[in-house]
Amino acid sequence: MEELDVDPAETVIPGLGLRNRHVGFNWGPGELLLYETCYQKQGGDNGSMSHCPYLYIVHGDEDIYSPVLRKLYNESHSIFVGLQKSVEETSSKSRKAQLVQISRNYRSVLRACMEDVHALSESTRDAAQKAKYISQVSILSAMELSWNLCEILFVESASAGPLLLLLLDWLRLHVCEVDNIVQDVVGSEKPTEHDRFWDGVIGYVLQGRMNEARQLLAKAAKETSLRSMCRVLDDLLKKMPTTSGSQTLTEFELKWQQWREECERHLQNGTFSPCSEMETVCKILVGDEDTMLEKRDLMTTWYHFLVSRLLFIHPTVKPTELHFYAQTSLERFLAGDSSPEPLDNILLAAFEFDIHQVIKEFSIVSSNWWFVAHLTDLLDHCQVFQSHSLYFGFNLREFLLLDYASGLFSHHSLWQLGVDYFDYCPKLGRVYLELHMERIPLSTERKALNSIVFNHLRTTTDTEQEEGSKALRICEHRQMTEQVRSICKTMAMQSLRNRRLGSALSWSIRAKDAAFATLISDRFLKDYCERGNFSDIDLIDNLGSAMLLSDRLTFLGKYREFHRMYSQEQFLEAACLLLSLMTARIAPCSFWLTLLLDALPLLEQERVIFSAEQTYELMRCLEDWMAAKLDSTASEEIQKQVSVNM
Repeated sequence: MEELDVDPAETVIPGLGLRNRHVGFNWGPGELLLYETCYQKQGGDNGSMSHCPYLYIVHGDEDIYSPVLRKLYNESHSIFVGLQKSVEETSSKSRKAQLVQISRNYRSVLRACMEDVHALSESTRDAAQKAKYISQVSILSAMELSWNLCEILFVESASAGPLLLLLLDWLRLHVCEVDNIVQDVVGSEKPTEHDRFWDGVIGYVLQGRMNEARQLLAKAAKETSLRSMCRVLDDLLKKMPTTSGSQTLTEFELKWQQWREECERHLQNGTFSPCSEMETVCKILVGDEDTMLEKRDLMTTWYHFLVSRLLFIHPTVKPTELHFYAQTSLERFLAGDSSPEPLDNILLAAFEFDIHQVIKEFSIVSSNWWFVAHLTDLLDHCQVFQSHSLYFGFNLREFLLLDYASGLFSHHSLWQLGVDYFDYCPKLGRVYLELHMERIPLSTERKALNSIVFNHLRTTTDTEQEEGSKALRICEHRQMTEQVRSICKTMAMQSLRNRRLGSALSWSIRAKDAAFATLISDRFLKDYCERGNFSDIDLIDNLGSAMLLSDRLTFLGKYREFHRMYSQEQFLEAACLLLSLMTARIAPCSFWLTLLLDALPLLEQERVIFSAEQTYELMRCLEDWMAAKLDSTASEEIQKQVSVNM
């Protein structure tokens, strides 16, 4: 097995282990249960059997329990399912554009979630909670930054020319310090006298935002001493070629070379010597890296320096050349003063087109599998992982999706999302789903109905039917027979314990459990003998073909039908049905007397209900009941005598 690159992070659990006792544990789906045992670690008295009053549950993915991040899980699930369904619906010509749009949808959800968490961090007063929100904002920001870069390099697969334009958009979206500087400058009484005025101009130039730099520069042109130099610099910014448009790369490189030579002439002639700030701008335009590094406080990050270098040194950079510029930019920007952060390693791996290292690095630093699972799935649809399989039999996409979905199943409401992720794992998804469905704590019938769509009998209210129609058809839809039966049996037992016979009978019918249906039918009959009427009449009236599940259930349904006929004064039909129930011998022995007593009102009717033959059948049933009672009494007497002799 491959060794870990870093040591696992330690999790301190307050209060655990203070009594110098061994700690017991038990693994669960996405959770770890910890408790102190009765045994001392060393040299202690094991005779004391006092127990630790606490159990500790450690969640493998704490973020999944954050109400704010739930929006991320829910909305990204919809995007994921839409991506899987679109595979066969889209032509190859429009496939790339669709994948780019899906990637942007993921980023949009990420950014919305990040803004929500940021708003909470600003409004909360609790210091610990505020620190937690700030940490989440940092992680979400890193996710969006990395995702956007992977979108440019792997999804859009931009070529030389358009590649730099996309990197500039990426930079402007994620590095916004210059906007804050300019906002302060413009908001002052005299912007040109603000001590950060030129920082704003230079910051715009470093990001390739030439039009905005020119607008800010126009304020300095109002001063007589700088007017001529501002015009020259404005003209240089205006003339800077871009790779956009229909021109070829050769045409662009020719224009760019001519423009750069003009900038160098102005530097050599000392056009901007009277104003050091303008001279700095011109040095940046000709690609002076040392001058750029002097402004590292404006760039703040090495990848800003990278994009600025490419803009003014090699605007037609090819994707295969990125790794060289990225590595040298990182080394020069840090200059040995500090070591790269985990995010730096992730971005560097992306610039090297080592997507496996990107996934690996993010898996180490992230507290959950959301990012790596969804990014890997998207890139797999871009056929980035075509030639890569894991040594234990399936590809990286499925491995990460299985782990992510397993984490969702540890949450009381998000587990339903995990079902779809398992559905789109062709090799092991169904096996994982079956195992997880068996472990769902079915605390309520509503949750069970989300596990299977129950074929409601007419006792179900309109509201419940509406809920059932909206529920996910998980087990039944996937023909998971054993899981359906297991869930139904569990719910039937819970209903029986709560004395809800109707619900218990419904679940036992759904489970096709004849023995349990017989048990519940006996309970119905016993309840009838004690109370004189049936509970859940609508359920029994509408059993239909379900009553054939067991003889006792058939008897219950037919006996209720006899009562309905009697109440409707259909005496002849009721008499025939009652007699058939007696002669079929499907009623419990304890209920025979009740059936015989039910015949008395029919015998007392003014008109003859039972024929002579039927009356003889009734008499024979009475004799059979009396004989059975005598046999039962004799058996009890023998047992008593045996017990006395012993």
